[in-house]
Amino acid sequence: MLNILSLFIGFLALVPAIFAFVPFLGWAYWMILPVAVLGLALGVVSSRNEGRNLNLVVILVGLARLVLGGGVI
Repeated sequence: MLNILSLFIGFLALVPAIFAFVPFLGWAYWMILPVAVLGLALGVVSSRNEGRNLNLVVILVGLARLVLGGGVI
């Protein structure tokens, strides 16, 4: 059950992350990352790995985008 909730939260964070990858929308990752961290926490507690892995990918892409954009752009 926690894995399904983690997957749901991961997809909920992934959809805006795809749109935030456009230039000048990098600031949106500051709102996306806390949601993905919440999904990661639920994924770590669950017995399966899919939700955890999805949220890790969203977090890593978001952090890379923030580093490349200087934290804002």
